[in-house]
Amino acid sequence: MRSDDAATGVQEGGGPAVTAVPVTMYTTAMCGYCVQAERLLRAKGVQDIAKVRVDLDPARRVEMMEKTGRRTVPQIYIGDTHVGGYDDLVALDRAGRLVPLLATRPA
Repeated sequence: MRSDDAATGVQEGGGPAVTAVPVTMYTTAMCGYCVQAERLLRAKGVQDIAKVRVDLDPARRVEMMEKTGRRTVPQIYIGDTHVGGYDDLVALDRAGRLVPLLATRPA
C-alpha cells in the first residue's frame, strides 16, 4: 500500500484493505446472482457480509421489500446505502464508485 493510500484504506490494486462500513445482503440459498455479488465484494476486500436469508424467514422478506421496494435477491446495503441488486453493484463498480463507498467511514 502506498503511503497516500493509507488514509483511504484503499490498496493499489483497487480493493479496500479492510471494509470500513458494514455490508448486508438479503439472499436465498439458491441464488446465482447472490454468489456473484459476494464474489465481487470479496474481490474488493470485503471480509464480512451479513447475510439475511429471506427464504428461511418470510418476515425478513417482507422487511426487504418494504425497505427496498424490490422483491428479488440479492439486495445489498453498504452501510445505510441501498446499492440494489447484482447488476447495480456491477454498475457501481464500473463507474468507479464501489471502492470509495466501501472505504467510507461510518459517522
